[in-house]
Amino acid sequence: MSIKDNLLKIKSSLPEHVTLVAVSKTKPVADLMEAYNAGQRIFGENKIQEMTEKWELMPKDIQWHMIGHIQTNKVKFMAPYVSLIHGVDSLKLLEEINKQALKNNRIIDCLLQIHIAEEETKFGLNEVELHDLLGSESFNNLNNIQIIGLMGMATFTENQIQINKEFDHLKSIFDQLKNLNTLSMGMSGDYQLAIERGSTMIRIGSSIFGGR
Repeated sequence: MSIKDNLLKIKSSLPEHVTLVAVSKTKPVADLMEAYNAGQRIFGENKIQEMTEKWELMPKDIQWHMIGHIQTNKVKFMAPYVSLIHGVDSLKLLEEINKQALKNNRIIDCLLQIHIAEEETKFGLNEVELHDLLGSESFNNLNNIQIIGLMGMATFTENQIQINKEFDHLKSIFDQLKNLNTLSMGMSGDYQLAIERGSTMIRIGSSIFGGR
């Protein structure tokens, strides 16, 4: 099946309230343009340099989402154009995004990454760190960022009970916080479970573009 066919098939199965981020990392612009021409306008990249190169080459009505782990020294390269930054997991990173957003006269939307997986390798805040961050004076002084939601990645496992438990945990944290509208969880392998558990944004790459 073509990229267009894959995309339309997935989109037709999604509820109205779920946003699809097409994860296009490592894929050439031609592949992204095929998805663009099929109607996709939100693309997710995990390297700022690659995302910036694609932003320069591609139509300007695209929303670019940064979905990878972020080095603070590279925030300045995406600050002029990035629509949403997914994996924010420290006050230091938020302060840098705020600083660069201010320089570009923008308010940049962010998702706070919550650690829900049992694997140690995944990034993210735990619940105590989340509440400490949101309650801190430093955070409340950041006027050029907006936290619009949370994101999290489940353990990479075939065990659906465990995945559901982790998604439920993230949803319960999300429900406790007010003024958030985006819950980003679910990827190619587990997005249907994530949607059942309350996800409003899914990140899909290989099911659209094929394997890497």
